[in-house]
Amino acid sequence: MFKVALASLLLTCTFCAHAGTTVDVSKIYGKIQFVDSYPDYKVKVVNQFPDLKVKKVDSWPDSVGKWQTVDSYPDYKIQIVDSYPDFTIEYVESWPGVN
Repeated sequence: MFKVALASLLLTCTFCAHAGTTVDVSKIYGKIQFVDSYPDYKVKVVNQFPDLKVKKVDSWPDSVGKWQTVDSYPDYKIQIVDSYPDFTIEYVESWPGVN
């Protein structure tokens, strides 16, 4: 009985760890704080073929791809990296959203 419980626990942990590797970028909008450590997501800025097109706004960051930069009480903490990002973004002036 103990072996079965242990095996099922290990199997569940393996599936949970694998399921967390994909980021749903359609849910990443709102108040964003850029940090150097302990980010929620690591992001690479690209010029073409991004996972998410981002428009910087001063207010009402209420839809996909609209980011308002804040210094406190963020919805997400983002770290800009050059390698091994969780997803890529491109800054745009219009039509933000999932590519």
